[in-house]
Amino acid sequence: MTRANPAFPARCNGVWRYAGRALATAAAAIALAGCEDKNTFVAPPPPKVDVATPVQRPVTRYIEATGNTAPIKSVDLVARVQGFLQSIDYQDGTFVKQGTQLFTIEPETYKLKLEQAQAAEAGAQASLRQAEADYKRQAELVQRQAVSQATLDTSTSNRDNAQANLQQAQANTKLAEVNYGYTRVTAPFDGIVSAHMVSIGELVGVSSPTQLATIVAMDPIYVNFTVNEQDVLRIRAEAARRGLTPADLKQFPIEIGLQTETGYPHQGHLDYVAPTLNQSTGTLAVRGLIANDKRVLLPGYFVRVRVPFSQEKESLLVPDTALGSDQGGRYLLVVNSDNVVEQRKVQIGPTDKGLRVIESGLKPEDRVVTAGLLRVIPGQKIDPQVTKIDQSQASAK
Repeated sequence: MTRANPAFPARCNGVWRYAGRALATAAAAIALAGCEDKNTFVAPPPPKVDVATPVQRPVTRYIEATGNTAPIKSVDLVARVQGFLQSIDYQDGTFVKQGTQLFTIEPETYKLKLEQAQAAEAGAQASLRQAEADYKRQAELVQRQAVSQATLDTSTSNRDNAQANLQQAQANTKLAEVNYGYTRVTAPFDGIVSAHMVSIGELVGVSSPTQLATIVAMDPIYVNFTVNEQDVLRIRAEAARRGLTPADLKQFPIEIGLQTETGYPHQGHLDYVAPTLNQSTGTLAVRGLIANDKRVLLPGYFVRVRVPFSQEKESLLVPDTALGSDQGGRYLLVVNSDNVVEQRKVQIGPTDKGLRVIESGLKPEDRVVTAGLLRVIPGQKIDPQVTKIDQSQASAK
């Protein structure tokens, strides 16, 4: 009978223990390898940024300023004769036509003075006719040597005095007519009359002309503004290029808008340009004339003014949201061919239909960052998302 070897189980147990330790070591190595893979740094993808090429279109260049409206006519209505105010013949603040009666100042006294002057004129005419008839008789008698020359001279003197008296009487009549006319104060032109400043029954025109009210013409209306010296030089250079004379400059169109209006809905033309610049301010005084038939514009309004001074030419435009600024001025973020952001210094111009004109520093083929300027920095690589500039982007400024 064969006996089992007692050392065999011991060897088997050792082999199994060794194999278990090897497996545990391998598992630990695999686990460590897995941990090392999870801690490896992976760079994030470039940020997606909207870019677009600038808009190209013809743009008319304007000179923009702030001005104020003023009436072309404004007159204080005064009492030019003394008397009691008899009636007020208009409603305060109403529009009246030229010649409309506004006030009546005690006309009876001046009517009597006019009649008195007319009667004196009639008497002077009668005296002149008698003196002329006497002169003719004396002249005939002198020719027949029936009277002396002295008698004819006296008759001539009487005729001349009668003629002078008539002229004086006629002047007195005209003066009385004028004063009588002053008793009725009428509108000197079409306009709006202010509230009356005197009351019925009040004595006016005692020691000096008494102001009764003010009348203001509303259509058309002036717009006064100033242009700086640099703009004056630009206008003169453009006028010389186009062969325009100073008289032609007065026909330049002008557009204005109120502070609460969109755009420049009111049109007119230049009316006056000062001959010299104001040395203390370096500006030139300019005045425009604007139609105001609906009386939307009131004297004293502050308005936005623009005057086109050059013809349309191709320009590059971007939204204002694409512009940044620093101590060096305004700039755009432009993406180069390697999709790397660059900062580009630019000179800006006026706005046109919601977009900003770029005078210099930008090319038509440049890709401009139009949104998300705070997410990118110069020198950073990005993932450009090509878009198109439209009015919705322009209005988001």
